[in-house]
Amino acid sequence: MNLHAFRPAASLLLVTFAAAHSHAQTNIDPANKFSWSENCGWMNWADAGSPLGTQGAVIAGSFASGFVWMENAGWVNLGDGTPTNAVNYANLTGADFGVNIDTATGNLTGLAWGENIGWINFTLPTLPVAQRPRLDTAANRLRGYAWGENMGWVNLDDANHFVGIIPGPCTGCAADYNQDGGVDGGDVDAFFAEWGIAVGCADVNQDGGIDGADVDAFFDVWQAGGC
Repeated sequence: MNLHAFRPAASLLLVTFAAAHSHAQTNIDPANKFSWSENCGWMNWADAGSPLGTQGAVIAGSFASGFVWMENAGWVNLGDGTPTNAVNYANLTGADFGVNIDTATGNLTGLAWGENIGWINFTLPTLPVAQRPRLDTAANRLRGYAWGENMGWVNLDDANHFVGIIPGPCTGCAADYNQDGGVDGGDVDAFFAEWGIAVGCADVNQDGGIDGADVDAFFDVWQAGGC
């Protein structure tokens, strides 16, 4: 795959970063917020934005969003929180890229972009299963490795320095909104109960607001029978 063919424009990345409303508050554990890059050093997943965390990484639902900071390499964009189909980033053009989350397995796929270091690849089927990047929902943390052609391996697997996730009701599949293990009319009722008063997990598209776009995003996954 020629990743250089669809790299996002620098100006677009900066505009995206400047728009604080594009991202929800980070759900990264402030006590466990670092991964390690062998060539670029520590990566802070939590503190982007002002106030701190307003543009940090969000690892929830079927896709990630927000920014990671590397002291030696600058910002890494995990995705803008608005995949074209409202479920997953296509990663076919620079207009719709980001890191996806398989809500059944926790496996991470897709691409993140660093303006100074290029693409970071989370789709790594040649790695042993235990080393592939993933969200470990039982341990509330990321695991495995990602790869950047210009930065080497990103280690998400260290026992002492890792990216922890704050557990919450919004980390599951949006289609099973009431988290009862099935996708049915009860999820529609539960979604609209929170959407109507703009609370809870009703920000399905993770854009920082609760509005009509979240209704569309919810029904996209609900009608498909899952995430």
